[in-house]
Amino acid sequence: MPDRLRSLPLGLPAALAGVDAILHAGDVTRRRVLDQLAEIAPVHAVAGNRDFGLRLPLDRVLEFEGVRLGLTHGHGGWGGYLREKVLNLTVGYHLDRYIRLVRDRFAGQPVQAIVFGHSHRAVNMIQDGVLLFNPGSVAPDYHEPFHGPGVGVLTITHGSIRGELVPV
Repeated sequence: MPDRLRSLPLGLPAALAGVDAILHAGDVTRRRVLDQLAEIAPVHAVAGNRDFGLRLPLDRVLEFEGVRLGLTHGHGGWGGYLREKVLNLTVGYHLDRYIRLVRDRFAGQPVQAIVFGHSHRAVNMIQDGVLLFNPGSVAPDYHEPFHGPGVGVLTITHGSIRGELVPV
């Protein structure tokens, strides 16, 4: 906001009703977005490639109910952003390449899940025992014409975590 949406989608509060926390994987663009989300639940956010001046970390490790998860936009700073942009333009987007980049952000840190953004493509998969989760975009996005705008909901039960993509 405001580049793709003028305001948060009307269906967003209902989609997030009852959550204990909101994880934002970057491209917030305006502090007011975080403030509005904080009215729903506490917000944990990381910097995306469009978050100029917000002073957010690139990566975070959070723990909820004994489950450790990594939160990252996934662009890896400006050097990583430019390298990935060149690769996307020359050889195209490849999920396996991007997953390697995201996983490398948490190398040596035991996490059960990694929540990431940047690609604006929804991902909900387990690889080598780690949930890899990208909810896509809450704004209409050219990468997800079939999934459409949505959020992700993570559920932690008895030390395990699962993800669900929820349209808004």
